[in-house]
Amino acid sequence: MLERQETEVFLALAEELHFGRTAERLHLSTGRVSQLVKKLERRIGGPLFDRTSRSVRLTAVGRQLADDLVPVVAAMDAALQRAEDAGRGVTGRLSVAFLGEWTAPVLLRAVALFGERYPDCRVDVREAQLADSRSSLADGSVDVLIASYPFDGMARGPVLLTERRVLAVAAGHPLAAERSVSVEVLADHPVVQYPAVTSAGFKRDRTPDRTPSGRPAPKGPSGATFSELLSLVAMGRGVLPVGEHSRRYYPRPDVAYVPIHDAPPIERGPVWLESNTTARVRAFVQAATDVAEGRDGGTGPLCVLAQE
Repeated sequence: MLERQETEVFLALAEELHFGRTAERLHLSTGRVSQLVKKLERRIGGPLFDRTSRSVRLTAVGRQLADDLVPVVAAMDAALQRAEDAGRGVTGRLSVAFLGEWTAPVLLRAVALFGERYPDCRVDVREAQLADSRSSLADGSVDVLIASYPFDGMARGPVLLTERRVLAVAAGHPLAAERSVSVEVLADHPVVQYPAVTSAGFKRDRTPDRTPSGRPAPKGPSGATFSELLSLVAMGRGVLPVGEHSRRYYPRPDVAYVPIHDAPPIERGPVWLESNTTARVRAFVQAATDVAEGRDGGTGPLCVLAQE
């Protein structure tokens, strides 16, 4: 059986392909890294890396071993983490939040399942706003947020919810009568902007500077809340790509939602501060994942595309 340190050194070197960086990453000497690799190669009976004075590359045997070991090590780490969590117990208080009305049901089902599993941990639920979603995670007032991806600078869990994109336009806008539109129409109309505190990756995804063909998308005014954004749309100040569930949760007679036929779906799931990856957070993310996949005895899987 491989020793833990041998495995760690081999997998780290397989990623870094540099003895110095591997040694620095694992807080070992370069000599110790080389010694452990040679020991492992003697056990295997052949070289795992091709080494020259300028480069380090995996051999075919080394690549196969790395591919086989990665899932095994991940499973071992997960099993150990579950044992540690069980030993410590999940207690105390957890603050969770949703961003967007249609993420609330999956959050509340996750809260219910988490409560069944960990009755000694109190869960507080709140609604986050666009303007404070990042700051609430950063200052610890929220531990886990169900939000749209991407969410720069935060750890993220699996995708729990997906939905098609639609374009919000004023009810009297020429596009309101279309059956569907291309994302290229963003170059022809001002695009309402999310608040400045919103992550750069999210804004590139929702309100890109350019269309896929490279045409610039003119920027319209920005709003602080989703309702403000829709009000700007209703006033004819611009258009806004949003999720299809906006039709149900934000119905307005002065706003029309037109399907975008060539845009990828919006993905949503749990995000949290990396340094706040506690046993409570991991347990809640697992509960939310189980809910989304229908393993909570509820109405079935939630990770599906919204239907028109």
